[in-house]
Amino acid sequence: MRIAAVAVALLAAAISSASAADVTFDDTARFLAGMQPSADSPLMPLTRDPGWQHHAKFFDGAFAQLEQRQISKIRNWADVNLAAPRPTMFYMFSGPDFLYANAFYSKASTYVLGALEPVGAVPDLTKLPRGSIGAALYNVERSLGSILSFSFFITKQMKVDLHTNQVNGTLPILYVFLARSGKTIRNVEMVALDARGGMHVGSDNPGPNATRGVRITFAGPDGEARTLYYFSTDLSNAGARNTGFLKFCETLGPGNSLLKSASYLLHKGDFAVTRDWLLANSATIIQDDSGIPLANYNARQWRFFPFGRYLGPISEFPGRYQERYAELFTRAQPIDFGVGYRWRMHESNLLLSVRVPGSETAPAAETTSSAEPTPRPPRPKRLRPPEPIPPPPGRFFWFR
Repeated sequence: MRIAAVAVALLAAAISSASAADVTFDDTARFLAGMQPSADSPLMPLTRDPGWQHHAKFFDGAFAQLEQRQISKIRNWADVNLAAPRPTMFYMFSGPDFLYANAFYSKASTYVLGALEPVGAVPDLTKLPRGSIGAALYNVERSLGSILSFSFFITKQMKVDLHTNQVNGTLPILYVFLARSGKTIRNVEMVALDARGGMHVGSDNPGPNATRGVRITFAGPDGEARTLYYFSTDLSNAGARNTGFLKFCETLGPGNSLLKSASYLLHKGDFAVTRDWLLANSATIIQDDSGIPLANYNARQWRFFPFGRYLGPISEFPGRYQERYAELFTRAQPIDFGVGYRWRMHESNLLLSVRVPGSETAPAAETTSSAEPTPRPPRPKRLRPPEPIPPPPGRFFWFR
């Protein structure tokens, strides 16, 4: 008991002395990711906390398994199939999922992520109350449970996880994914967009209806500076028309787009503005079947390259089966990884759509109107009954 009391006293003293010193963005990211910060970092004494050590061991194992099972295979697929990626990639309905944005588009210089989830903030970790480090880090682990196991966030659960505890919002998750992807964070700035898409930095406030976000400057092992934007934004028709998010994105395009586990929102007329924007401003689109319906593509403007296997939507999304998608995937090439809602190996579908050169000014497809496409009834003989998703192993928790 005496030894334990001395250890607690030493840790408290370390925390007190560290709080007066500056902590770099990168050291904060590494600490949250369960990786050793720099030797002279004020966070180094906190790595002696048993809660952090348990957190680091857990993340080491979880990310190593994910890299072997999925991320490395996605990078290899992208290297083969994306010959000339654009500098900018767009990822709508992303949540804080930089992990897969980087896996599919590791050569991008600008990443733009947009979703409803709030940006949040990373507190001064040296000022967390004594004994709360383990609980704060466990909340980060729980927030990442589904994406580490299945490749997607659970939207309803994010609304809970990203609003609780001292470490909240998407920013801490972005930090973890950047650090675990081998990136070095150089700078972090809070930004806001006005209605015309103009960017305002720091205290330069464009008003109460601004689109709030964060700009992270980082570098990979090659040392080349790259930029990650995350904006908390409503991508429905009303939000897309009344905010400057898509206007800002247009200044960076055309780019490559990623749509994954997007809740089939782009199948709805309520999201036609974002859907049509993506079709007009993307050079390539990588998606699973929860992205843009095949009927909304103009076949004269796009070439389609199907990969994997299309089994239709899982039971949580009835009525979204696509006959044309199924026909296209009878000629699909195999993939050796799972992705999206059907995350199991040999059950996932991935469609690479490449814009035909010179087709930017071609007439748009008639089906890109705001009217919602009428779902066609599924053909049972092509579908296997959706299998329930089991709870993930270990410390992860599954919430419906």
